[in-house]
Amino acid sequence: MQTNFTLAQLADPDVAVANDILRSCVHCGFCTATCPTYVTLGDELDSPRGRIYQIKDMLEGDKPASGELVKHIDRCLSCLSCMTTCPSGVHYMHLVDIARDRIHKSFKRPALERVLRWLLALLIPRPNLFRVALAGAWIGRPLGKILPGAWGALFRMAPSSIPKPSPVDIPQVHAAEGTRRGRVALMTGCAQKALQPTINEATVRLLTRHGIEVVVAEGGGCCGALVHHMGDTDTSHGQAARNIRAWAREMSGDGLDAVIINASGCGTTVKDYGFMFREDDALKEDAAKVSAITKDITEYLSELGLRAPTQETGQRVAYHSACSLQHGQKVTAPPKELLRAAGFEVVEAAEGHLCCGSAGTYNLLQPEIATKLRDRKVANIERTKPTLIAAGNIGCITQIASGTGIPVVHTVELLDWATGGPKPAGV
Repeated sequence: MQTNFTLAQLADPDVAVANDILRSCVHCGFCTATCPTYVTLGDELDSPRGRIYQIKDMLEGDKPASGELVKHIDRCLSCLSCMTTCPSGVHYMHLVDIARDRIHKSFKRPALERVLRWLLALLIPRPNLFRVALAGAWIGRPLGKILPGAWGALFRMAPSSIPKPSPVDIPQVHAAEGTRRGRVALMTGCAQKALQPTINEATVRLLTRHGIEVVVAEGGGCCGALVHHMGDTDTSHGQAARNIRAWAREMSGDGLDAVIINASGCGTTVKDYGFMFREDDALKEDAAKVSAITKDITEYLSELGLRAPTQETGQRVAYHSACSLQHGQKVTAPPKELLRAAGFEVVEAAEGHLCCGSAGTYNLLQPEIATKLRDRKVANIERTKPTLIAAGNIGCITQIASGTGIPVVHTVELLDWATGGPKPAGV
């Protein structure tokens, strides 16, 4: 794709990155076939290629974001299926992030929408505050049938019960069982701690059982993905910087073999810290180191080797590959191989490349499209007649569970159960 940026524009590091990305696009349109919003809506402007043209027009013209562009960028799930499909290696993730930053800085949203986004950015990254909000949303669940759009979705998505905080998530060192084989930092996350703390508990049990010392670092917290995808780059970088500093202290102390992520949406962002801080002289070196050693829990276990199962399981498990794992991180085989090694029968549904509609806060901000995608995903999964559904991302787990009666559990909970841990709730 030909671009026409001025030298003054290219002096902006983000514009220079966008220029390189735009020039790698060859207009082939392969991305349209695997884009969930294009498949659902059939609008070229809601395809990656269509969004690329709109972003190019905004950046080249050095214009504020228009309402039309905002509508189509907001509909993008950042599932990154287009990046898996693209034969030219167009880095759409970085391009749409740059566009969202420009939107955040140049476009004034309607008042109610601003309030909603402010609430989500305030509450979800803070687990204690998020628990209080979930309790309030549960009490107000009847409003979900009355309120339209995103406000109604807030109440409809409220869980029926809210778990207590887990002691596992407090900054500490979890000792390895037997001979220590490694030392890792666990990112405990934010929403996951409030919605399903059993995932971190299973992760710690599984790793320590395999001889791995697990550090929950002081000062760590939200990865920054949620507000990053809203375009609030300053806030997301602030959240990311706290993690980088926390893990850098551990790396310079007793050392770390890896930073372990068990929420794949976070993993895609943490692995991108090196790029995010490329212009930050104070943090770019540590950010690059953190990104280099970050691994999804299934990546790390695959390299480590799963111990022989101690419990007979045998359930037929439909494995749902989260977009952030299969497209964002290119981790596809390890979760399925580990589940099979643990004794599960693994099946995969049709259209596994398509998003379930969760996508961070997407199911709250774009509930109509998200529900269509969820129903399509659930229908494909149910055709495989599974006993259980496994996924590696809390957002996917919550989204899919809202549309089916089949238990949906985290992959790590099944691996923990098979190798000596407790049976996951609902299984």
